[in-house]
Amino acid sequence: MSSATPQPESSAILACTVSRDVQNFDLLIEDMESALGEQWGDLGFAEALAFFTQPEAESLQFIALAIDGEDEDNLSLMGEIITQAKSRGIKIVLIAEDVTPASLHQLLRKGADEFVPYPLPEGELQEAIDRMNKPEPILQTQQETVALKSGEAKEGALFVVHGLAGGVGATTLAVNLAWELATVSAKEAPKVCLIDLDLQYGSVSTYLDLQRRDAVFEMLSDTASMDEEVFGQALQTFNDNLQVLTAPADMIPLDIITPDDVQKVIDMARAHFDYVIVDMPKTLVHWSETVLNAAHVYFALLELDMRSAQNALRMKRALQAEDLPFNKLRFALNKAPKFTDLSGKSRVKRMGESLGISIDLQLPDGGKTVMQSGDHGLPLASSAAKNPLRREIAKLAQSLHSLGSRDAEAA
Repeated sequence: MSSATPQPESSAILACTVSRDVQNFDLLIEDMESALGEQWGDLGFAEALAFFTQPEAESLQFIALAIDGEDEDNLSLMGEIITQAKSRGIKIVLIAEDVTPASLHQLLRKGADEFVPYPLPEGELQEAIDRMNKPEPILQTQQETVALKSGEAKEGALFVVHGLAGGVGATTLAVNLAWELATVSAKEAPKVCLIDLDLQYGSVSTYLDLQRRDAVFEMLSDTASMDEEVFGQALQTFNDNLQVLTAPADMIPLDIITPDDVQKVIDMARAHFDYVIVDMPKTLVHWSETVLNAAHVYFALLELDMRSAQNALRMKRALQAEDLPFNKLRFALNKAPKFTDLSGKSRVKRMGESLGISIDLQLPDGGKTVMQSGDHGLPLASSAAKNPLRREIAKLAQSLHSLGSRDAEAA
C-alpha cells in the first residue's frame, strides 16, 4: 500500500481509499492491491479534502469511500468529499457496511458512481472499476423520451409477478405477459408498461435487450419531483408497442426506496397505461405490501418442488399474520406436468391440498427455447411463436384483456 505522498511518475497514485481506518476494511485492502498493485494510497476523511487540491492528485482516477455505521454522524463530511471529488473528475466507489438505506440514499444522490456492499463480494471491486472505466454511451435522450399526456387518468389494471424461489420463471412470465398484452389486439392495442422492481438482480432489460439507464435511479431517488416528463425519460420503448422501466444501472439496496416512492411510480404508470406489469424481487421488503394492496392480480410463481412448496407456505403465513389480502395471490405453476402425466398431475393436486392453496394457472415447460429467447433479448412470440409456454401466456393475456374489456363496458 502506498501513502498519499508524491510518487515517481512510474508509480503515480491512481486511486485512494478514504476511510476512518482502512484496517477495518481488510478485504478492501486486498482487492485494491490486486487491482492496482502499489499505485494506490490511503487517506482519512479530512486528509482527502486537502489532498484533492495537491498536484499529486491530478493522476487520481477514483476513490474508494469506505464507511460503516459509526460514520453516519459525519454524512455531511462524506457528502463534501464526494462533491469535491466529482468537481475534479474523480470517480467514487462507495463501500458500505451496516449503513442505513437513508444514509446510502443520501450519498448516492450526492454523486457516488458505484456502490459495493462490505464484505466485498468476490471480484466486485474490479467489476466496479471496469464499469467506471467504460466510456459513457451517447444517448439520444430527446428521441428516446416517451411522451406522456399530462393529466391522463386511465386507471390501468396492475398485474404483479413474484417468483417464490430462484429460477422459477417469474421474469419470463412478466416480460412475455406484458408483450402479449401489448399486442393482444391489432386494431386497438392497449398501452402497456412493464416495470422491473427487482432493483438488484432485475433482468427485464436483458430479456428485451434494453439499456439500463441512470434516469431510472434519478427518478426513484426523487419521486417527489416526478412528473409525466421525468417518468417518460426513465421509460424505454421496445418494438414500438411496449414501454419498459428497467432496474437501475447499478445494484442498490431494495429498501433504498420507500413505500411512498413505489406508490407514486405505480400511480403514475396506472394513470397513463391500460395495463401495468410489475416484476418483483423474491425478497419481501417494506414496500411489498404497497404493491400487493395496489395489485388487481398478484401472480405467485412456483415449481413442483420442495423449496417452492415451503416458500409458498411461508408466504401464506406471513401475509395472513399481517392480515394482508392473501386472496389476491394467484398461484401459477411453471414447468407443469403434461396432460398425459397422471402421476405429475396427482402431485400437483397433493401439493395444493397440503398447502391449502389453489394452483389456478399451470404453465408448460418451454424447454431450452425459453432461455435462448431471453439471451437474444426477444419475447417468445418473436423467437418461438409455437412454443407451448408462449401459447399458454398468450391465452392468459387474452383472458385478462377480455375480462378488462367487459369490466370497462359494464362501467
